Amino acid sequence: MLLLQDLYFGNSLQAWVTAAGVAVVAVLMLGVIKRLLIGRLSRIAETTSTDLDDLVVDLIKQVRFFFLLVISVYAGTLFLSLSPVLTRVTQSLVIISLLIQGALWGNKVIAFWLGKTMKKRIEEDAASATTLSALGFISRLLLWSVILLLALDNLGVNITTLVAGLGVGGIAIALALQTILGDLFSSLSIVLDKPFVIGDFIIVDEYLGSVEYIGLKTTRIRSLSGEQIIFSNSDLLQSRIRNYKRMFERRIVFTVGVTYQTPYEKVAWIPSKMKEIIEAQPSARFDRAHFKEYGDSALVYEAVYYVKSPDYNAYMDTQQAINLELFKTFAANGIDFAYPTRTLHVVQEPVAVPVNPEPRSSPKRGSP
Repeated sequence: MLLLQDLYFGNSLQAWVTAAGVAVVAVLMLGVIKRLLIGRLSRIAETTSTDLDDLVVDLIKQVRFFFLLVISVYAGTLFLSLSPVLTRVTQSLVIISLLIQGALWGNKVIAFWLGKTMKKRIEEDAASATTLSALGFISRLLLWSVILLLALDNLGVNITTLVAGLGVGGIAIALALQTILGDLFSSLSIVLDKPFVIGDFIIVDEYLGSVEYIGLKTTRIRSLSGEQIIFSNSDLLQSRIRNYKRMFERRIVFTVGVTYQTPYEKVAWIPSKMKEIIEAQPSARFDRAHFKEYGDSALVYEAVYYVKSPDYNAYMDTQQAINLELFKTFAANGIDFAYPTRTLHVVQEPVAVPVNPEPRSSPKRGSP
């Protein structure tokens, strides 16, 4: 029994044995509690439709052994008489382990949020998966940066100078990578604001095609002629974009010209007939039809209508039906379509008339 009273590093052997026993029992109990909680909550989570209980189970699973060990060892040190330095060290270890465990929990929460958000958006916009992954990376980077700064501050490091240095370095890096960062934030703007999504038919300046891919730096469009057009995200958002996929109906303006020899009665009758033909089309909504102007070689009529579908093929089918009906109607009523005429100016070049020389006198026979 006297052996238990021997002092080692300022504490008796009995105190060390007690501290070790408390640490071992604590780590075993915490491990058992963790397993029991995971088993019980997992069974409950299987019977519910919400995802929050699954998140709780995953958070408990993220509790690492090192964290349980540090907590158990700290519980054992409460039975020891330690110097202020050792007390400070043990407290710092507990805080650092708690910060790391908190970072793991935060990382799991970010992954849960990203997974849930991507599941909702993947059907609407497949490109959002790439950008949301980048957003998750940035969130994790910020999380671990904050944890690192808090850990250094707990260890006694003056982080004010470090933060200031990181700020200056961050500005330098941002200036060096401003193009890449601009494209990255533009990608986030495209995903969050959704001016277009994959599959939309858009026109950017003189380029047009279907959106095929939206990435962190570039957006790719498949043109009608088959080639792939690649835009940087920053340039794309600075351009004027026309999104035809979101067009609810298509406004159509077309003109028809007839000859000047058309009688007045038929000239006045044509607009009403154009209205009748357009209104007969099931996918068209008539707006107006007028005798517009006297053209250079035709009497010009202008008609406006709306196609009730944004589909281009539907528009072409409707316009074709109107053109065919106009052709048949004009032919049946003796109305001639006008065609462009050109005035030919003939310039006659002056013809040079040769001047005949004076005729020579024929030599007399016998003359030398």
